[in-house]
Amino acid sequence: MEVTIMAKENKPQKKKKGRSVQDLMGIKTFTKYGLATNKGELLFYLVSPTNISVLSAVNIEIKVRHLMMVLSAIPDIEITCTDSSECFDDNKAYLQGRLAEENNPKVRRLLKKDMDFLDSIQVEMATARQFLFIARCKGLKPEQVFQSANRIEKIISEQGFEVKRMKKADIKRFLALYFDASMNGEHMPDVDGEQFYEVDDEETED
Repeated sequence: MEVTIMAKENKPQKKKKGRSVQDLMGIKTFTKYGLATNKGELLFYLVSPTNISVLSAVNIEIKVRHLMMVLSAIPDIEITCTDSSECFDDNKAYLQGRLAEENNPKVRRLLKKDMDFLDSIQVEMATARQFLFIARCKGLKPEQVFQSANRIEKIISEQGFEVKRMKKADIKRFLALYFDASMNGEHMPDVDGEQFYEVDDEETED
């Protein structure tokens, strides 16, 4: 019996385009009033925290009631609590691991000094928290987003909360802290590498 072996034709395969970090996070771009994402435009409001440890039980109940009023008026609003400064937990964990492995007494002393320094900074920032109210706008025109932004800020303010709508620099700082990128996010460029790109005026004229 004769067997014929057919050679398989090697067809060039198309290289799949990888998803960027921006795509994975679902962030598109900054807008005039907030941040455009795959699931609508986000408006950010920074609400100053209240130290309830110095309030009476009655005043705490009033604060809770005011928050319930906000949630009733804006049922789709989202609330998040984040550090308002960089967190050093990973750094401390790394130093602790190095300390456990290190046998050189001089290096051990240096590692302990680094840990003490981070501990002192952590104590100063222990109460540094920020509370954000986030509203999501879907399918709205810019003028409608503007009206919604003002309406939401007014509702939160009328319930006794100290609130400020976050602008572009504030949102960039929040994102940088949230994703552990930098504690100076407001100075980061909108496009990665933008600060290193210089356009020659003569080339633009040509």
